[in-house]
Amino acid sequence: MINNVWNKVKGHPHLSQGTAYAILFTMGTCHLLNDMIQSVIPALYPLLKDSFGFTFAQIGIITLVFQLTSSIFQPFIGLYADRHPQPYSLSLGMCFTLAGLLALAFAGNFLLILLSVALIGCGSSVFHPEASRVAQMASGGRKSLAQSIFQVGGNGGSAIGPLLAALIVIPFGQHAVGWFALAALLASFLLARVGCWYSLMLRDIKAHRRERKVLASPLPRRTVRWALAILVLMIFSKYFFNACMTSYFTFYLMDKFSLTVQQSQYCLFAYLAAFAIGTLVGGFLGDRYGRKYVILFSILGAAPFTLAMPYLGLFGTLAMAIVTGLVIASAFSAIVVYATDLMPDKVGMIAGIFFGLMFGLGGIGSAFFGWLADLTSIGYVFHVSTWLPLLGVVAVFLPDVRPAKVDK
Repeated sequence: MINNVWNKVKGHPHLSQGTAYAILFTMGTCHLLNDMIQSVIPALYPLLKDSFGFTFAQIGIITLVFQLTSSIFQPFIGLYADRHPQPYSLSLGMCFTLAGLLALAFAGNFLLILLSVALIGCGSSVFHPEASRVAQMASGGRKSLAQSIFQVGGNGGSAIGPLLAALIVIPFGQHAVGWFALAALLASFLLARVGCWYSLMLRDIKAHRRERKVLASPLPRRTVRWALAILVLMIFSKYFFNACMTSYFTFYLMDKFSLTVQQSQYCLFAYLAAFAIGTLVGGFLGDRYGRKYVILFSILGAAPFTLAMPYLGLFGTLAMAIVTGLVIASAFSAIVVYATDLMPDKVGMIAGIFFGLMFGLGGIGSAFFGWLADLTSIGYVFHVSTWLPLLGVVAVFLPDVRPAKVDK
């Protein structure tokens, strides 16, 4: 598929006016592979805890290191990419992920595990802001659709990772993580081909720069800062809750319902699969009803289901987790596109900030909940996390944004 796109672009360098679906689906596939690899890390936690005797606090530190390396560099990489795009940095970043996977497969102590997950995090930090720029460039003006296709790939990968970990890593041990290096190699190859398309598009943009108007924010700066602060709070609410689900939902199910590791991983897969579907639905709803209302509904609307979970049996808990995944996942694509509409001249930086916040706050949340679980219990931590979606009520204060129009 990517070869066909390469041939079309090579013959038609002005393809930028249309929606490049093949590029979008290729980026979605690479996002799936990237996030599938990342999601293997929390899926390994029960195995690492048993093998090395780690505490919940150490599990939280592993997540913190991984998420911080995934987040700290993203805004700076995005800002640099806005000014100096690097088409082949996507493929190069995947090489960091490849090195981290191979190191994790053979890591024999806590420090080596931290180094391994840090390398994987650096690869992710390079990938997300530049990939978001490519998705917007390939959107042909359909930014919500493009972001949803790109993001649903990542959420699909996050869902598949624990399932593959249950089928491959849990039965065969830590060394089986090395097999995921094949996914990194495939993603690196696809991203190198996308880099060819990206180079041609940059050449076309540079040639026609004088014909294009520089985009500006449609709102006053004070309103933009206020809206961005609200969006950051939304990210906090969503990803602190999600950090508890991805890192400790399996432990909660094993503790309360006496499930096996594999059975709990299947339940986590169900939540993450619903999360992936909700992302795609949120993109379509955002275009139709407005991104502000999708953000409000997706976070605050999840609260009744999260609050019910601690009081239900196994079937009810799993059902509420699936519904929560469907509802709460629809927010992120709407948040990113809404934020880029606020600052349309800084797409890479904004994408880097919000993807960085997603990983960083998720890591801090995982470390915090791990520390709290050691002091109290997994059940208590799960109860606390279910209140977080109530913060979604502040989304009512978001201003309505109309995307700036571009002269063609």
